[in-house]
Amino acid sequence: MRGGFGWFLEEIGASDLLHLPRGGRDEDVRRGAARIGERLRRVLEELGPTFIKIGQVASLRQDLLPPEIVAELAKLQDDVPPTPFPEVKRILEAELGVPVGEVFKRFDETPIGSASIGQVHRAVLHDDRVVAVKVQRPGIRDAMETDLDILSDLARLAERHAAWARHYRVTEVVEEFRRTLMNELNYLQEARNAERLQELTRADKNVVVPSILWEHTTQRVLTMEFVEGIKLNDKAGLDQAGVDRKRIAEQCVQAVLRQILVYGVFHADPHPGNLAVLPDGRILFMDFGMTGRLSPELKQRLAALIIGLMRRDSDLILRALHRMGVVPPDIDEHRLRRDIDDLREKYYDLPLSQIHLGESVRDIFTVAFRHRIQIPVDLVLVGKTLITLEGLVEELDPTFRILDAAEPFGRHLLRERFDPRTWARAALDAVIDLSDALLDLPRQLRGLVREARRGPVRLTLDVPETDRLMARVTGAGRQIALALTLLSVSIVLTGWMIASALGGDGHRLVTEPVTLVGLILEALLMLLVLWNVWRSGRR
Repeated sequence: MRGGFGWFLEEIGASDLLHLPRGGRDEDVRRGAARIGERLRRVLEELGPTFIKIGQVASLRQDLLPPEIVAELAKLQDDVPPTPFPEVKRILEAELGVPVGEVFKRFDETPIGSASIGQVHRAVLHDDRVVAVKVQRPGIRDAMETDLDILSDLARLAERHAAWARHYRVTEVVEEFRRTLMNELNYLQEARNAERLQELTRADKNVVVPSILWEHTTQRVLTMEFVEGIKLNDKAGLDQAGVDRKRIAEQCVQAVLRQILVYGVFHADPHPGNLAVLPDGRILFMDFGMTGRLSPELKQRLAALIIGLMRRDSDLILRALHRMGVVPPDIDEHRLRRDIDDLREKYYDLPLSQIHLGESVRDIFTVAFRHRIQIPVDLVLVGKTLITLEGLVEELDPTFRILDAAEPFGRHLLRERFDPRTWARAALDAVIDLSDALLDLPRQLRGLVREARRGPVRLTLDVPETDRLMARVTGAGRQIALALTLLSVSIVLTGWMIASALGGDGHRLVTEPVTLVGLILEALLMLLVLWNVWRSGRR
């Protein structure tokens, strides 16, 4: 209510469950002039670590949220006071199964970094190796699971009472948040991410990924090699060490693009605090809680989008969007094509040096949001990574353009897409899928025959717009019935008038028993038809 979201409680039917102070709604209206993104950020900060993390994850989904809300959520910070060392020691001994002194010769009680989920300490093993130990905060998993359960309940209430919540499937969004946060709480997953990147980048002489010490790593404790470097957000330190910022910017771009477009596994949060430069000029990557993966299929879809953008072909771009995203069935193709054409014209004939990668990625996500096209999470991470990378590069060297360095990787991606071996692998996969389907066909047919023997097989056909179509058919039927009735009465009256005009006694004709009975039956039938038409119209 303080944040100005009392209307949400009313919309999901929860306001009656709360004893809110009088004037709460007035306060809600009074604060309604403030920007909704700013108010949302304040509410999330007040709700605590779980919702701050959710806001940070939501700031990645530019295909689901308006740009002004994304910009505010990106400001969320999770710097919190460190956990007292006795609590840290208790967690270490519970996870490692032995006293701290048996594992570490020295353990610095003051952390070198602290966040909402965990904090990092510098330590020395008994063999004199220096390590960084990341320790999870006590009770944070239980607190986050409780908060996520509450959020799931709110999402279900919203879908039950609000059409917009059903439209955007907010329960699925909450489940995606849950998966992301639970992965971040599992330090074993983060360790696997780091080891995988270390293996892939082993041949890259300009990149360093710290080694994991698995014997001292659990779900809540992560121990890795300690590597000393100057963080890229330490501008004074970089200048004092005489670092060539342009060269470092180029090395960062090449390292991240190689991870995305060549390896298919990439560090998805390359902000200046997670990267450092070593004395020998190499780039150190840290914090692997958020790592993206591109399957060969997703890389092909990304390549198709790049081809469409390079050729400025709206049809190719449309097909790529359809294949890479979850397109709603009621999408307006005409409006989507118009937006794609506008996007194409915006970048028509612009040299690479004048194109901002972050702006172009945001433009694509804006089109996706406008038409409710849900982009796969890993492709969203690609967009977020490129935007973060461009911000990092602009801090290091404002004259450097990512697209200049990305051009060789784009050509590599295109060559890979049209490589005969790629086509051969795709054909082999198709043959395997087809053979599996053919081998499974007899079993499915036997199941269908068994169902048919048990009784009639029901076939349900769901045709959109059925109700509206049937209403139109019913209306047309009523009009036809009314027209036929009036036509029959008109024929009788016309015959009567013709008989009178030929000199017959029209009154005597009416009084004939047969004619009289026919006229009465005609009138009754007309009344019956009119009554049925009126009754069917009320259904």
